[in-house]
Amino acid sequence: MTHAPLPATPDGRYLVVEGRLWRRSNPALGPRQRELLVAALMRARADVGRAKRAKDAAAERRARARVHRAKVGLGERGAPWWTDGAPDFNRHLVRNTPYAAWFRDLAVP
Repeated sequence: MTHAPLPATPDGRYLVVEGRLWRRSNPALGPRQRELLVAALMRARADVGRAKRAKDAAAERRARARVHRAKVGLGERGAPWWTDGAPDFNRHLVRNTPYAAWFRDLAVP
C-alpha cells in the first residue's frame, strides 16, 4: 500500500499530519549523521515497545529518553534548527498558525 506524501510547509520546516505541524529533520545534517540518528531512533522506539509489552516502566522511561535524544539530534525537538528567529510551531494545529491559509488552499482543486 502506498501513501500519499505528507504536505510540507513552503519553508520546509514542517510536515502536516492530521492537521498538526510536526517539525522536519534539520536539512543541514550530513547523510552519515542522519543515518546514525535515525538508526538510534528506530532502536529506541523498538525498545519502547518491548518495555511496554513487558510492563517494565523503568525500561520504558529509559527508551523514551533515548527517543527524545535522537529526535533532538535530528532537529525534530529542542531548539529550532533555523536561524532567522521565526517562532517554532511544532505540534501546533496548522489552523492556529501563520500556515493556516496555505494549508486551507491545499484543499482547493
